[in-house]
Amino acid sequence: MHYFEFTKSTYSSGDAHGECVEVARNIPTTIAVRDSKQGNGPILQLTPTTWAAFTAHVGVV
Repeated sequence: MHYFEFTKSTYSSGDAHGECVEVARNIPTTIAVRDSKQGNGPILQLTPTTWAAFTAHVGVV
């Protein structure tokens, strides 16, 4: 299993009860996304192409 190095999204609020998303980009073939409030919870794994399409669709750089 890969070791993902997650960082909190800059769009997440600093509030502990806010909607927080963490993203890991340290594996060249996979972008991993998880809910920061569930660090041991499920991880969504996307290809870089899929991640780029998603972020372009929602307007995130």
